[in-house]
Amino acid sequence: MTVKPPPRVSDPAVWKSAAFPDESSWTVQLTDSHIMELESAAERIVSSAIDAPGFGQDAFALPTLGSVLADQLTILEHGRGFFLLRGLDVDRYDPQLLRIMYWGICSHLGTGISQNTYGELMSDVTDHGEVFPGEDPYRYNIRAHRTAVEISPHTDSCDHVALMCVRPAQQGGGSAVVSALAVYNEIAASRPDFVETLSRGFFLDLVGKGTEDKQLSVHRIPVFSYFDGKLSARFNKRQIELGAEKLGGGLDPLSQAAIEYIQQVSEQNEFRVTMEFRAGDIQVLNNRVIFHSRESFMDDADKGRKRLLWRVWLSSHQPRPLAPEFADQLNSGRRGGVTKRF
Repeated sequence: MTVKPPPRVSDPAVWKSAAFPDESSWTVQLTDSHIMELESAAERIVSSAIDAPGFGQDAFALPTLGSVLADQLTILEHGRGFFLLRGLDVDRYDPQLLRIMYWGICSHLGTGISQNTYGELMSDVTDHGEVFPGEDPYRYNIRAHRTAVEISPHTDSCDHVALMCVRPAQQGGGSAVVSALAVYNEIAASRPDFVETLSRGFFLDLVGKGTEDKQLSVHRIPVFSYFDGKLSARFNKRQIELGAEKLGGGLDPLSQAAIEYIQQVSEQNEFRVTMEFRAGDIQVLNNRVIFHSRESFMDDADKGRKRLLWRVWLSSHQPRPLAPEFADQLNSGRRGGVTKRF
């Protein structure tokens, strides 16, 4: 079970933005030989008529890039918790071959899990044009990645999330990542009165991701969970607030102040590393130790070229130890994805 976290955690995933003077600190550049390996592996998948996405690492051998990805997996799980892979020319390939190469890269980091009620293993992060009043899609059971609105610091419900930029936005859409563990240390030092309520956790509104529509998590999910000597995080401010509303009362003042403080700290430049995606970039994050956010964006309506990212949720090949009540975040079992209902 989760125990109260210590007053300060030491972990390679505790960092602030000053640790990374420029993007070379966290960017891996694909070489010509890496790209040739990806092309060859993808062509084997096509010729073998293997379903994609869905195949595993064994079906996608990468003689030299594989060791690079193994090193990055170690960084995800035992280091800073994020990296960006750069160098794929998206205009060079048809979409299906590009999806195969992207999935093949992901297969070396983990096993794909469902991320929506249709059981999709790879989903489009784009503005789907869904209409809702105001700027809060969650209130209307619409997941924010399907819109163009700003998305505040949060985690997804999986070990790793990968995002491949197929087309950047005409304007905006920048990404930021934050060490959730550094945010915890700041909270524990400056507002220790928040630690108990955050480690006790909340019933989350699953925003349509549960085993039934309009479902909450079946148990409290800690924002900060300390288990087997490791601190992990799960945070989505709106899902916490809406979960409390659906239970009939809203959050108590201390809990509301605590989650607002998380957002406040996470948005300080001292903690944030920002990224501007280029076409072909692949960002991979460890959701257990990293908060991520997104600027709002505008598409090029005249040319019909909409911002498009492909998202993959992964169960890690080197998983961080998680308390049982923390590991089930979608009412689908330990490290389970979204239950397929359609």
